[in-house]
Amino acid sequence: MKKQLASSLAVAFSAVLVWSCNQSDPDPKGDYVSGVFVSNEGNFSQNNGSVSFFPRERNTADADIFAAANGTALQGGVQDFVAADGKGILLVDNSVAGQDKVVFVDSYTFKSEASIGAPDIENPREAVITGSKAYVSCWGTNADLKYTTGYIAVIDLATKKVTKKINVADGPENLVYSNGKLFVGSTPWGAGNKLTIINTTTEEAGSPIATQGAANPVGLDANGKLWVNANDKVLRINTETNATETTLAIATEGFKSPGNFTFSTDLRSIFFVLSWFDSNGRELGATYKFGIGDAQIAMTTPLIPRVFTGLAVDPTQGLLYAGVTPSYAQAGYAIRYRTDGSVVDSIKVGVAPTGFFFQ
Repeated sequence: MKKQLASSLAVAFSAVLVWSCNQSDPDPKGDYVSGVFVSNEGNFSQNNGSVSFFPRERNTADADIFAAANGTALQGGVQDFVAADGKGILLVDNSVAGQDKVVFVDSYTFKSEASIGAPDIENPREAVITGSKAYVSCWGTNADLKYTTGYIAVIDLATKKVTKKINVADGPENLVYSNGKLFVGSTPWGAGNKLTIINTTTEEAGSPIATQGAANPVGLDANGKLWVNANDKVLRINTETNATETTLAIATEGFKSPGNFTFSTDLRSIFFVLSWFDSNGRELGATYKFGIGDAQIAMTTPLIPRVFTGLAVDPTQGLLYAGVTPSYAQAGYAIRYRTDGSVVDSIKVGVAPTGFFFQ
């Protein structure tokens, strides 16, 4: 009798445990629900770009998760990856004309859902998602390398189709969205020394903001002000009036180039890389940091005495992620730093890591 009672209680307990687990642990959405995606641009002539992934608590990455999920590689260089509400878009730039594309994936499983190719998408550069739309900056065909065929492709995320191409004929690059305005930067190889402003309600470009050099919008600070890099300066712009409120100089010595700007988690500090090439073609440089309230950018001592091909700060942990590209013929690394410049660890990823997305 005691054995039967114990057995009955065990069965009942097991049933309750199973029911409890089913209630609290729903079926997982996929293998990539939470963690870090690394966009590996790859070698342009080999079209071997990829996306690596690792959970934050791990120091090894899953290589080429698109190929793992779909049985085929992306077949191009990865320019950008962004996602919202489990829906992601990849920008793929192929060395063969007419083979560029935007690929839609489930960001939790990385299964491909659809794609858009030429002529709607040609030489894609960067993407932002806002609401039910995505905006993708494209250089266009750019056959003459003068960057005069650029546009912003407006994509309806429900239909996965381009609904409009907004002319931005200056080699459009980085994008920042703020309260109904899309701020569009331009490539330094073009002639567009201005920050284009697109009204996302009318989907029309308004009067641009003139800049001394190609404009590179960085992002919005803790006060909602837009920071923009233009040549050897950074500008703080009021997004309501479009007026430039502050200009800070970067000591480039006439031959160094700033890039890879990114904000700290609290949006009160900005990190960036200052780099140059020596006579042997080797890229040299260092990484610096300044505050949004600083009167000048201190360049005496760098935060990290090395150059990186990508920078981003994880909003969850506050760590600085830096991409290292030893060469375009071997795997690169994602190095994690604390914001004081001390190293946490290093993770092997794909060829030429240039971007990070945190989910």
